Amino acid sequence: MNYLLYVSLIGFFSGTLGTVGGGLIVLLVREIKTKFLSIILGISSGIMTVVIFLDLIPEAQITGSIWSSLTGLFLGAMLISILDMLFPHQNFVSIDDDESHYLKAGILLAVGIALHNIPEGLAIGAGYSSADNLGLGLAVIMAVQNFPEGMAVATTLSLAGLKNVEVILITLLSGIPMGIGSFLGAYLGNISNLSLSISLGLAAGAMLYITFDVLIPDAHKKAEGYTAIFGIINGVFLGLILSNFL
Repeated sequence: MNYLLYVSLIGFFSGTLGTVGGGLIVLLVREIKTKFLSIILGISSGIMTVVIFLDLIPEAQITGSIWSSLTGLFLGAMLISILDMLFPHQNFVSIDDDESHYLKAGILLAVGIALHNIPEGLAIGAGYSSADNLGLGLAVIMAVQNFPEGMAVATTLSLAGLKNVEVILITLLSGIPMGIGSFLGAYLGNISNLSLSISLGLAAGAMLYITFDVLIPDAHKKAEGYTAIFGIINGVFLGLILSNFL
């Protein structure tokens, strides 16, 4: 039980530090350069790509089989695609210049991010079930990946006229479900090698979908010159360092 609590807290802090940190950047800086966002999104996608193919998928196959890892991969991608259909996972939205519209968009965006944080937290929990360094590396990566999401929520809610305290509270709430996902990942990963393999595969599938459907396209969409590819390549370098030293 202490182990599950520990992993849940790691997931909780990973999710909330990322979203709240992103929200604080928006409130303190006010005007965020799009090229900065492009670089951050690129770095996140580069790191996640390395972890997916060098850590999660190989671990899923080692603990189970190619079939159990593929089953988890498929389930993870399907889960995120269903969430995307119900709650679009977009970093920035285009809406009319009206505070009520901004408020509605900000709340929906926060709910969507909160739901997406559950399978992302599952990756942390499953990672810890496999190896502590893998779980810790994933927690760091998820915190970094949550920065632009927190920035998106804070930007939209600020335009809606909400007070700074209210903005930070909502960004905090959107990050909490990562702790729930971490608990589920750690619990399922400790049942058997088969469940661990499927959980790792599911985490890889969820991250794969998010990386190639959200992070990389958004990095290029906000790019100025070569900022997106600069961020992606440096993210791959950082991912390799994390993979070998964490």
